[in-house]
Amino acid sequence: MTKKLEGNGLWESSRMMLPQHKEQSMPIQNNTWARAAEPVTKQEIEMMRDSIILPMALSIVEKNSREVAMSSLTLKVLFSSAAKILAKQIRADAQKSKKVLVERDIQVMEESKDDTELIYRYVCRGHEARFVMTKEFMRAEIGVRIGRYAKSLVDVLQEAGKA
Repeated sequence: MTKKLEGNGLWESSRMMLPQHKEQSMPIQNNTWARAAEPVTKQEIEMMRDSIILPMALSIVEKNSREVAMSSLTLKVLFSSAAKILAKQIRADAQKSKKVLVERDIQVMEESKDDTELIYRYVCRGHEARFVMTKEFMRAEIGVRIGRYAKSLVDVLQEAGKA
């Protein structure tokens, strides 16, 4: 008598199994299990990097904006206003990046740091791993990002000047 009540599926191999548990134990038919099998994509790694780099770029732009506003430069109003516009764009992108990570259930945590590098741990669809960013790389990347934001602002101003 290996299978009791074989027709209704509640008893299999003399153990009781609820229908909900049986569904959960079925191999990769559950969407969350199928997603867990997918490896982390390059785009997701980029989003994780953005979630770290953009807030740092934002703090640098905000600090520079405050310093310029308190300086005795003739064009301090222009420079400070431009920095505030850049900060607003960077803040919006940083918030969007964090929102996408939350929607995709990706967590990024700083694990450790020293004089030359920062180590981050992430959890993505059940995959847990680490990545390292050197401070030199981060400085360069932040400079590039701020440069892109500045260029887009200059492009908008030039287009407005042509009109």
